[in-house]
Amino acid sequence: MWWWIAQPVNLARPPIDAATRLDCVSYAPYRGQQTPLNPAIRLTAQQMSEDLAQLARITPCIRTYSVDNGQEQVPALAAKAGLKLMQGIWLGSDRLKNRQQIDTVVGLAKQYPGVISSIVVGNEVLLRGEMTAQDLAAYIRSVKVQVAPIPVTYADVWEYWLKHREIYEAVDFITIHILPYWEDFPVRARHAAAHVDSIRRRVAVAFPAKEIFVGETGWPSAGRMREGALPSRTNQARIISEVLETARRENYRVNLIEAYDQPWKRALEGTVGGYWGLFDAGNRALKYPPGVQVSNFPAWKWQMGAGLAYCTFVFLVALLTQRRKPWPPRWTAWVAVGLSATAGGALLGVAADKLLLESFGVGGWVRWGALFGAAMLTPVFAAVALIDGRPLPTFVELIGPVHARDRAPLSVLLGVCLAVTAVIALESALGFVFDPRYRDFPFAQLTMTVLPFALLMLLNRRPEGARPIAEAVFGGALVLSAAWVAINEGFTNWQSVWTCAVWALLGVTMWRARAAQIPE
Repeated sequence: MWWWIAQPVNLARPPIDAATRLDCVSYAPYRGQQTPLNPAIRLTAQQMSEDLAQLARITPCIRTYSVDNGQEQVPALAAKAGLKLMQGIWLGSDRLKNRQQIDTVVGLAKQYPGVISSIVVGNEVLLRGEMTAQDLAAYIRSVKVQVAPIPVTYADVWEYWLKHREIYEAVDFITIHILPYWEDFPVRARHAAAHVDSIRRRVAVAFPAKEIFVGETGWPSAGRMREGALPSRTNQARIISEVLETARRENYRVNLIEAYDQPWKRALEGTVGGYWGLFDAGNRALKYPPGVQVSNFPAWKWQMGAGLAYCTFVFLVALLTQRRKPWPPRWTAWVAVGLSATAGGALLGVAADKLLLESFGVGGWVRWGALFGAAMLTPVFAAVALIDGRPLPTFVELIGPVHARDRAPLSVLLGVCLAVTAVIALESALGFVFDPRYRDFPFAQLTMTVLPFALLMLLNRRPEGARPIAEAVFGGALVLSAAWVAINEGFTNWQSVWTCAVWALLGVTMWRARAAQIPE
């Protein structure tokens, strides 16, 4: 399995080629816990100088979006690094803030006319609905008069140029954003480059007299699928390579989003928002060095080895449990142990990878850390229960009245794992029902926990007893949520289909639970 999913891709041209530099790259200088959402943060010149020196080796141009948090220093630092700058002005609903941004950038344009190659007056302000097209056009004309002869543009998703054609007259060239992953109908990775070129041509037909500059395009290297659009390292590398190759062939300029992964975006856009960079956030290391093959799992040999060791450990625990029994277990118990151990070993590396990529903030680390812990422990405890012939405990036996509790250590441990899995599974399922856009699919961790529970319920279920209310509620909610999410996300999204199947399996497992009979 690992050999298959870790297969590197062979690209006609590397995403970053030493012989051909990028046209331009979006640059946000934030690192670690730094975020533009905190106006008190002041970025240092040294931090930005390090970044710009690195970027100067792959591109002659960077694009910025505002002058907040110390970014008014960027033109001077770009001059030292030998970079040209597409200077951004951040516009919103706050007119005073808009005026401050404009005044600062106008001053910088006069101070660094040889560095600032163009000015982007506003970024997706029409998309966000924070300004009318008439007010935006007035801002653009005001800036244009003050900074001439530096060209002025506005940047937005391509549809908004077609909806608000009056902006066309105010700008010197048109800057469109084409993000195949975020389209209303997401585009698969293999069609992304063709989609970018097709949209550019469509806009060029609508506005034939001015340059059409692709101001943002790219692909995320991690995060959740949207229909058939899968974020991954290999897809990001392939799409960047193909988009750049098409742009060179068709002779148009492209700005890639973005230079560095931006962890702060995960607070707004989920995991996927933080992984659009050419360089990773922590080490500032290029994701796709020239001459190095691109794989979704660069450390796959270590992950495979850890999975094999884990699988062996589960079998060893089951074998030691059997040696304590005076009679051999049923052969079906060994089949169940084998299925649980194999699934756990195969998915351990994927689950660990998802834990590191998708955990954000204290709450995220607690939630996904707890589920990962349950995923590690459940196959082990379930192996003991399968060989011993013990049933899956119910919530009543875990936290019910004292006289109804099962105090056996194995029952308590299995019950805790079941409770953690059920709560997180239902929370994630309901999240996808009511607010799905930025959520991740926990398919690997859930499979590691739910499969042993399902097998335990199948083989060691109590033949009699009442269905516990808590299990019935959880089971029904999980099955209904799984059905809704599967339809809503679409069947081209394999992450969704897989996760929904596991939710449904857990729901059926909990629905089949029977409480132990308590003598009066």
